[in-house]
Amino acid sequence: MSDPALDARRDGAILRLTLDRPARRNALDDETTAALIAELEAANQDDAVRAITLTGAGSDFCSGFDLGTRSDGATRPRVGSLQRRLPILAHRLVSLVCSIQVPVVAVVRGWCAGLGLHLAVAADFCVAARDARFWEPFTARGFTPDSGGTWLLPRRIGLTRANELLLLGRQLSGTEAAAWGLIHEAVDPDDLDARAGALVGQLAAGPTVALGLTKWLVHTGATVDLDRHLANEALALELSSRTSDFREGLAALRERRDAHFEGR
Repeated sequence: MSDPALDARRDGAILRLTLDRPARRNALDDETTAALIAELEAANQDDAVRAITLTGAGSDFCSGFDLGTRSDGATRPRVGSLQRRLPILAHRLVSLVCSIQVPVVAVVRGWCAGLGLHLAVAADFCVAARDARFWEPFTARGFTPDSGGTWLLPRRIGLTRANELLLLGRQLSGTEAAAWGLIHEAVDPDDLDARAGALVGQLAAGPTVALGLTKWLVHTGATVDLDRHLANEALALELSSRTSDFREGLAALRERRDAHFEGR
């Protein structure tokens, strides 16, 4: 599925996804959301993809979902429209970012709000410019959060700080978001691309199967009991220990050199 507002391109082992709607601060609509989902689902089945970057064209990352695209102003959507759409669009998108078994790096400059903020937080790493703006606009507009915000934020920054963002609508700079633990790192705007590039390069050169299984363990560990989680760890160890990268890691240890992983 292609969409003019999404630039998807392969750069070696890295899939680079760029939201390309700068005139709307890269706000998502149904078509672009569906295109993102299609790209992530395809990447999850492509052994050549070893890392994914998600960023926005122009001055902003993503200002959320463009509600103006849901109606022509003359006809109200049928009752239940949101309830029917969310599970297959915004909710599916955030779930995929969390569950895809390759690392995802969000690169944020400018506005990062609503669904955009949830995508950034769902990513395995988020690197932002120090002057980026993180905002949950929902209650300021008189409705409730969606796309996993009320699940992601308390787990990332705790209930007290999540309430400041979700209930009071507090805005955070990139520097504040990093200090709160909402994102991985905040850097000077001029250094953002280089820092994010180094991080995604490191991930793309890593043991992809082990990274993906570790990501799975981290995300499922919060929702299962200890015995189930230990069983999952045993399964992940069984699978990762059968990879070529595991054998390379052992050889590098014996030979006292850096490992050269191939993602297999």
